[in-house]
Amino acid sequence: MNLAIVGYGKMGRRVEHLAPQYGFTVGLKIGRDDGAADRFTKESFQGIDAAVEFSTPKACVENVERLAALGVNTVVGTTGWLDRIEHVRGAVQRSGAALVWGPNFSVGANIFMEIVGTAARLMAAEHDYGAWAWEIHHAAKKDAPSGTLRAMLREIEKSGYSREVNVAANRAGSHPGTHELGFDSPDDTITLRHTARSRDAFARGALRAARWMKGKKGFYEFREILDDLGP
Repeated sequence: MNLAIVGYGKMGRRVEHLAPQYGFTVGLKIGRDDGAADRFTKESFQGIDAAVEFSTPKACVENVERLAALGVNTVVGTTGWLDRIEHVRGAVQRSGAALVWGPNFSVGANIFMEIVGTAARLMAAEHDYGAWAWEIHHAAKKDAPSGTLRAMLREIEKSGYSREVNVAANRAGSHPGTHELGFDSPDDTITLRHTARSRDAFARGALRAARWMKGKKGFYEFREILDDLGP
C-alpha cells in the first residue's frame, strides 16, 4: 500500500523508517510548513491508500478537511485540536472516508489508560487518598497538558473519581513522554507510570491503524480498535 506522510517532522521520519515493516511504501511527504492547498490535489494523492498526519494543532484540522475531501483514509496523531472534533467528524463522515484519531498511538499507553480507569474506579470511595496526574514531554511539544494527560483526566472522571486531581505538566529536553497517576494517603502511596522510550511506539501504532483502515469508512478512536489491529 502507498502511504502519505503529512507533517514530515521527527514523527513523520519515524513513520517513514518503519513503514515497510507494515506493508507500506511512502509515496508522498508533505512538511509541516507545506500546508498550501496545491499540495493537497487529486494528482498529488493519486494511488495513495492512506495518510498519517503528525503536524501541528494549528494545521491539523485544515489538513484533515483536505484529506477527507480527497477521500483519503487518515490516521491523526496530532493533539491539541479536540475542541473541533465534531467539526472534523462531520467532514469525515460526509466524505465517506475513514479516520482514526487518538491522544496517544502507543499500544502500551492505551493499555495504561485502561489501568488508570480501573484504579480511579477502585479509589473513588477511598476518601483518605488524594490524587495527582503528571507528565513530562520534550521542550518542543506544543500543547500542555498533552492530549494524553487530558485523556487520563477524562478517564478518571468517567470512572467515578469525583475529587480534585492535582495536575502538572513539564516540558524539557528531548523526553518522548512519561505519564503518571498517583494516589496518596496518610498510610501509603500508589504510583502508576507509563514511560515511552522512543517515538517508535507512536509510529508503530499509527502504521497499524493505517493498515487496519483499508476498505473502511467512519470515525474511530485508536483505543476503540486496539483489539482488531493485529501485530
